[in-house]
Amino acid sequence: MSSRAWVVFVASPNRATSDRLAKLLVGRKLAACVNILPSVRSLYWWKGKMERAREELLVIKSRKSHWPQLSKAIREHHPYEVCEILALPVAQGDPDYLKWIGRSLR
Repeated sequence: MSSRAWVVFVASPNRATSDRLAKLLVGRKLAACVNILPSVRSLYWWKGKMERAREELLVIKSRKSHWPQLSKAIREHHPYEVCEILALPVAQGDPDYLKWIGRSLR
């Protein structure tokens, strides 16, 4: 069961974008849950320059089978030219929580 569950990380420029993406993903049942972590400080390379930004981080609980639609929806509604969308498989998790993810995405 756990190998089908994924955690997806997405950086967001502000609260409005985070809220909009979270509502979209949960509403479409592409995500069972989205945690929004405010005030993340990011340091990164962009177009040959080192940049700093205050962002928010979305921690999205989903399933591998939802990846094509999930990543497409994020790209279509995200303001960044290149947005961070990183998916990690869940190696282990509470069995009841993993079942809840599956039930929430039906």
